[in-house]
Amino acid sequence: MSELRAEQQRIIWRFDRQTLIVEPWGENSLRVRASCQPQIADTDWALLPPGVQAAEISQQGESLSLRNGKITATLNPRGQLAFYNQRGELLLEEFWRQRTTVGIGATEKSQDKYISALKLDGREFRPIPGGKYQLTVRFEARRDEKIYGMGQYQQAGLDLKGCTLELAQRNSQASVPFMLSSLGYGLLWHNPAIGEATFGKNLTRWQAQVTDQMDYWITAGDEPAQILRQYGRAVGTAPPMPAFATGFWQCKLRYRTQQEVLEVAREYRRRQLPLSVIVIDFFHWTNQGDWCFDPRDWPDPKAMTAELKAMGIETMVSVWPTVDSRSANYARMKSQGLLVNSDRGVSVNLDFLGNTTFFDATHPAARAFVWQEVKRNYYDLGIRTFWLDEAEPEYRAYDFDNYRYHLGPVLEVGNIYPQKFAQGFYEGLQQQGETEIVNLVRCAWAGSQRYGVLAWSGDVHSSFHALRNQFSAGLNMAMAGMPWWTTDIGGFQGGNVEDPAFHELLIRWFQWAVFCPVMRLHGYREPQVAPPEAWRDGIAQCNSGSPNEVWSYGEENYQLMKACLLLRERLRPYIDSLMRQAHEQGDPVMRPLFYHYPQQAESWQVEDQYLLGRDLLVAPVLRAGERERRVWLPAEESWIARNGERYQGGQWLQMAAPLSEIPALVRVGAEESLLAALQTR
Repeated sequence: MSELRAEQQRIIWRFDRQTLIVEPWGENSLRVRASCQPQIADTDWALLPPGVQAAEISQQGESLSLRNGKITATLNPRGQLAFYNQRGELLLEEFWRQRTTVGIGATEKSQDKYISALKLDGREFRPIPGGKYQLTVRFEARRDEKIYGMGQYQQAGLDLKGCTLELAQRNSQASVPFMLSSLGYGLLWHNPAIGEATFGKNLTRWQAQVTDQMDYWITAGDEPAQILRQYGRAVGTAPPMPAFATGFWQCKLRYRTQQEVLEVAREYRRRQLPLSVIVIDFFHWTNQGDWCFDPRDWPDPKAMTAELKAMGIETMVSVWPTVDSRSANYARMKSQGLLVNSDRGVSVNLDFLGNTTFFDATHPAARAFVWQEVKRNYYDLGIRTFWLDEAEPEYRAYDFDNYRYHLGPVLEVGNIYPQKFAQGFYEGLQQQGETEIVNLVRCAWAGSQRYGVLAWSGDVHSSFHALRNQFSAGLNMAMAGMPWWTTDIGGFQGGNVEDPAFHELLIRWFQWAVFCPVMRLHGYREPQVAPPEAWRDGIAQCNSGSPNEVWSYGEENYQLMKACLLLRERLRPYIDSLMRQAHEQGDPVMRPLFYHYPQQAESWQVEDQYLLGRDLLVAPVLRAGERERRVWLPAEESWIARNGERYQGGQWLQMAAPLSEIPALVRVGAEESLLAALQTR
C-alpha cells in the first residue's frame, strides 16, 4: 500500500523505497524530485532558492492536486503525475504501462486508460550493482507538440520533436537541458549526469546514466516569453552586458607575438574601423598549465594592454583548463587533488602538444588556485576578459565512464563542468570589484548564464552546411536561456584565404553576425603558417593560421565587411537595449518568430529567419549562390525593408539578397533610429 499525503506546501508519495516530492518553486512553477535513498537531496545544481511560496493543495477522490498559479500537478495513489495549466488543459503526464494500480486494491479501475502488460513505470530507478541508479523518466508524447531549447547541437532543425539528444558536453555541443514546448510549458532536467533525451512521437524520455535522484523543474505560461522569463528567475539571468562587448571582436588562430597584436589593432585604428575587443588565442604561454605569457614573445604585456586600452580596445586572453605534466603547477595541483582523475589507465586527458590533465573545475580549491594564477599573470597586467576554451572539457576520448571529478564520477556530474569553470572566473573577478564581466566560454550548462558566459559554437567547419547548423544552434541556445552567444565568423577550420567560394561564405556569415548578440571574427585559416621553431625548451610550439583581418580577403570583400562593421556600430544602441532586457527579464536577444507571435501558426513553421529583439526581422542567406530568398512577415504588423519599401504582414515575399546584404526589416512602430540605422549607406 502506498502513502500519499500533503505536508505544508508539498505533496509526498512513498512506496517501497521510492519517495516523490512535488513543491512550488517560483511563479507558476514546480520542482519535482524522487529518490530511492533515505533522504531527498537539496542540491542546487542550477536552481536558485524560490523565496516565499504559496500553493493550494486539494483532494479529488484518492488523488491530490497542488496548484501554483498557472500550473497544477495531480498525483494519484499509484504515484503517477500529470500537469495542467490554469484552464485545466493537460500539459504533460507520466508514461505508465502497468496491469495494477498500487494502493487501490486488487480490483483495477476500468477507467484507467494505461492498464497494460508492458510493466513500464513513468519513473524507473534501475540499480547499478554496488552503486547508485540508472534513471529513466518517461512522459506521454503529443504529436501536436513542438520542442525547442536544450542548448546547442550541430543539426539544422530548430524544432526538436523527433530528435534524440545526447546529454553530454563535447566540442561544438553544449547540453543545456531546458526545453520549451509549444503546448505552453517549459521543463528543466535538473541533473548534470551524462544521459539522453528523446522527444519521440510515441514517448518522451529522459535518462541519466548514474544518479541518486530524479530532479526536474516545470513551469507553465500563456506564451513563450512568460515561460522564458520564469526560467530566468529560477536559474538566474545574464548580468548586465559590458558596453564594449556589443562591438566588433577581432580574433584568429593565432597572434603569436605582442607585436602582431599591436600591429593589427593599430591598423584597425588607422583605417578608422570599429574594434572593441582583440583576442589573444592559445599557446601564448610557456606551457599548458602555467597560465602566463611567454616573455620571449610577449615582453611587456602590461604596456601592450595599456596601449590597447588607450585605443578603446579590450584585451581578451585564452585560458585552457589543461595542465601539462611538465608545467610548474602540475606537481602541486596533483598532490592537492586539484586535477581530474582517471579511473583506469594513465591520467592523461588530452594529448594536444603535450600530455595534459584538466584542472578539476568542480573543486572549489582548484577554481581558487587557477584564478590566483590568472590574477597574478593576467589580471594584474590590466586584462579583464578571458576566453575559457576547452570548457566541455574536450577529452581525447569521450569515455565519460573513465573520469572522476571532485563532485563525483563524470557519468554522474559531468555536464556541470563548464558552469563551474565559468563560476570560478566570475567570482574571482567579482572579488576584485569588477562589475562588468563577460567571458567567452566554449560550452555551457543550466545556470551558466548568470556567470557572465558568452557561449560560442565551437570548432565548426567552414561551410554553408555548418552555417545553417549554427543558425539553429544559436536560436535553441537562446530558448535554453543563454542570451549571450556567438560563432566563429566564417567557421573555424577549412577556409582558405585565396578561395572565392570561401569568400562568399565569409561574407554571408559576416552579414548574419551583424545581427547576432556578439560579432566575432575567428578562424584557423589555410594555408597554415609554421612557427619559427618547432620546439622551445623541449615543448612543442603551435602553428598559426593565415591572416584573418577584414582586409585579408581583397579589396572587394573588405568593402563589404567594412559596411557590415559600420552597420553593427549603428545598431549597437538597439542591441544594448536588448542586453538590458536579457538581464532584467530573461528575454533572449535572438528570438524565433513564435516568441512574439505564438498565435500565428506560420511562426512555428518558419525555421530560417528570426527576430533580433521585438522590432528587427532578419533572414540570413544560408546557401551558396543564393541571391534572393523567401521571407515570411508576421501578421498584424507592417514591416519596412532596407530600401524603404513597406509591406503588410501575414504574407510571403521573394526578397532580393545580393552579395552586399541580407534581407532585414523593421517593424512599423519601432524607434525611428532603428530604421535609420538599417537604411543608412
